Amino acid sequence: MEQELNLRALSLPGVEPKRPIVIAGPCAAETEDQIMDTARQLANNGIKIFRAGVWKPRTKPGGFEGKGAEALPWMQRVKSETGMLTATEVATPEHVEAALKAGIDILWIGARTSVNPFSVQAIADALRGVDVPVFIKNPVNPDIELWTGALLRMNAAGITRLGAIHRGFSSVDQKLYRNSPMWHLAIELKRRFPALPILTDPSHMGGRRDLIAPIAQQAMDLGFEGLMVESHCNPDCAWSDANQQVLPEVLDFILDRLVIRESVEATESISQLRKQIDELDNHLMDVLTKRMRVSREIAEYKKLHNMTVVQTTRYSEILDKRAAQGVLCGMNPDFVKTVYEAIHSESVRQQIEIMNK
Repeated sequence: MEQELNLRALSLPGVEPKRPIVIAGPCAAETEDQIMDTARQLANNGIKIFRAGVWKPRTKPGGFEGKGAEALPWMQRVKSETGMLTATEVATPEHVEAALKAGIDILWIGARTSVNPFSVQAIADALRGVDVPVFIKNPVNPDIELWTGALLRMNAAGITRLGAIHRGFSSVDQKLYRNSPMWHLAIELKRRFPALPILTDPSHMGGRRDLIAPIAQQAMDLGFEGLMVESHCNPDCAWSDANQQVLPEVLDFILDRLVIRESVEATESISQLRKQIDELDNHLMDVLTKRMRVSREIAEYKKLHNMTVVQTTRYSEILDKRAAQGVLCGMNPDFVKTVYEAIHSESVRQQIEIMNK
């Protein structure tokens, strides 16, 4: 049985509770001038929540790891001079203490921290008795249970103004995105916790500023609540992640052109189409049941003739043939391969059962 989250509305002062909630600012707080210049431009464009990395966890040593507590007064100045709320990442109880003492309004836990339950628990313990909004980024690896676990740990510590940030997942494959979106995992998190606000981070997901707009639009199309975008007054000279940051005026251009689709009750027309989907799903289950029955018959033959369960040549043939067929049918070949990999895995499981009886 899935555990539930005890959630309250984020209720951020000065921020309208409508989509998209936007948190914007530079990847890192570099200098006071850089912070103030960026903040003023964003505020003039209507941004209400300013983000900047004060502590920057880097994959390898030698990179810019943030100014630390030195930058906190700059964030205080942003709040006092622009009226924006401030947000930063925390990775240790010491970060939590310093950020709260400086009046930071919103905290988030990064992907390298949310992957470690011990670290999340230490931060949760440091936040007991504190009423502050906390966002949890997805862990670097595609494990929704870790993501869920981090949210539950924070909630158990009394944090009820919770949100999630979908920033994509690390992948060994070098593809279009810096971090693969794997949208289905964010959708599954939303299914588990419908009241949980989910923001998409197109900067880290794409890793390139030209991908921010299409990723942001896809997040809105999927019904997520907001965006966290990296914006810098001089992105080409940023001390970290320069390629994924945009000028405040460019961010304003992107946001102005977003199409915001609202969730509405199903109409009679879409209900009829969904009924067709349900009927087709029933047919799919019937076909899969028949396919597995044939697989079990094949297992009996293999057992009788002392054959191995997996025949790699046959398996490769199925994947290649069905992927090519999928393209002809207007489907992504990777999708078709994924489907048949899952079917093959279940078929192997059932055959091994029979072989070992």
